[in-house]
Amino acid sequence: MTPVHPLPNRPLTVAVLGASGAVGQELLQLLQERNFPVSELRLLASARSAGQICQWNGQAIAVQEVSESSFQDVDLVLASAGGSVSRQWREAVVSAGAVMVDNSSAFRMDDDVPLVVPEVNPQAAAEHNGVIANPNCTTILLTLALAPLAAKRSMHRVVVSTYQSASGAGARAMEELKDLSRVVLDGGTPNSEVLPHSLAFNLFLHNSPLQSNSYCEEEMKMVHETRKIMGLPGLRFTATCVRVPVLRAHSEAVNVEFAEPFPVKEARELLAAAPGVELLEDPASNRFPMPTDVTGRDPVVVGRIRQDISEENALEFWLCGDQIRKGAALNAIQIAELLLPAA
Repeated sequence: MTPVHPLPNRPLTVAVLGASGAVGQELLQLLQERNFPVSELRLLASARSAGQICQWNGQAIAVQEVSESSFQDVDLVLASAGGSVSRQWREAVVSAGAVMVDNSSAFRMDDDVPLVVPEVNPQAAAEHNGVIANPNCTTILLTLALAPLAAKRSMHRVVVSTYQSASGAGARAMEELKDLSRVVLDGGTPNSEVLPHSLAFNLFLHNSPLQSNSYCEEEMKMVHETRKIMGLPGLRFTATCVRVPVLRAHSEAVNVEFAEPFPVKEARELLAAAPGVELLEDPASNRFPMPTDVTGRDPVVVGRIRQDISEENALEFWLCGDQIRKGAALNAIQIAELLLPAA
């Protein structure tokens, strides 16, 4: 299948849907940093955010309330306003001849929508029919580390525990963590309004809805999305997702079982050479990746790679990645870059 709406060979009219949010603001920064070929930038959001002024590339651009006419003559829509908003405007976007790169969960598991991590399955982007889905943040970070290992040995099972920062719940959750931390330090009682529980000096199991199998929605996103991206529909996979009192950047503890033993030295070399991955290991100082190592940075940083002492065919490792950047905005921009005509 060839793309129904490939991006044209000229500077593009780009719309950012959800421009006022944390990911939307990161998208604006990355469009400028990566010199994406933009001729016109439209900032779209709900009526509540309309009129806000954003600075981009030396311009002051007003946020507009999204409407049917917003997508006229638009080439690319970078959507990060939530699943219901993406579903509401999908037809208007595609009918206008634009390509939507969507950061919500609305279309990720649709058979006709590619789910893409450019370093892992770039070829899938060409299979789009007007919409390409950006995976969940934890899935993006994880598959960057799994892919180079799976390319060398058959992967049988993945067990992952995530430690997810406030940034995963948006800009308001980040502000609430800061505010409630001050309340606790001042001896007060924190009362959360954005999240169901206070994250200040606290953590809790991910608050997405529980499914019939007693896994939460966030955990099942990782299961289904990882299988789809890596082309491993039968991969045995289990996850536990936890919200932790970190402002920005997610961490994951990963256990991977293969069909045969996987030497640690070989795994370390593969991960060190993998695109989008950086190795950080200093056993002498007991120094391994931390959220502060990746905040505001592109790579997923991996470390503490070790043999699982309970299973000879399994490896353990730890990773950290910026949820707003590679876990959302950067991956979306990289998907769009795959659609640009070759230089």
